[in-house]
Amino acid sequence: MHAELQLDNQICFRLYTATRLVTQAYTPILTALGITYSQYLVLMVLWEKDNQPVNDIAHRLLLETNTVTPLLQRMEKLGIVSRKKGELDKRQQIVSLTKKGKELEENAYVKVSSAWKKQLSTCPLKPEDYPRLAQELDCIIDSLKK
Repeated sequence: MHAELQLDNQICFRLYTATRLVTQAYTPILTALGITYSQYLVLMVLWEKDNQPVNDIAHRLLLETNTVTPLLQRMEKLGIVSRKKGELDKRQQIVSLTKKGKELEENAYVKVSSAWKKQLSTCPLKPEDYPRLAQELDCIIDSLKK
C-alpha cells in the first residue's frame, strides 16, 4: 500500500474529523439558542456587518447564493433576520438582523466561548496559537478554492 493513501497520513481526514466534531460540539449549545450551526455562521457574518446583500453573505461563507437563500428564509421565519429589496438595485436582497438576531449575539458569545474553552482545555493549542492555525487553514482553503 502507498503510504500517502494511509488514513493517518491524510490531512483531509483530520480536517473532516475536526469539522464534524466541532459542529457536533456546537449543536447542543446552538439548539438551546434555537439556531443551527449554518444559521450561526450567517449570524456571525451579520454581527460583523449588518445590512448585507445575500451575495456578500454567500461570498463570505464560501457558499453559493442558492445554498444561502433557503437558510435565510428559515431565519426570517424565526424572526432572526429580515430581507428587503435593495434601494439601488431592486434585484438585490439586503439581509438585516432583527432585534432578536442582535440579542442572540451576547447569548451566543457567552455560551459558545465558555464551551469552546472547556472543549480545548486539555489541548496544548492555546488562544495565542489561533491566529497561526487560522492562517495555515486559510492557506489550505485558498489553494483549494482555485
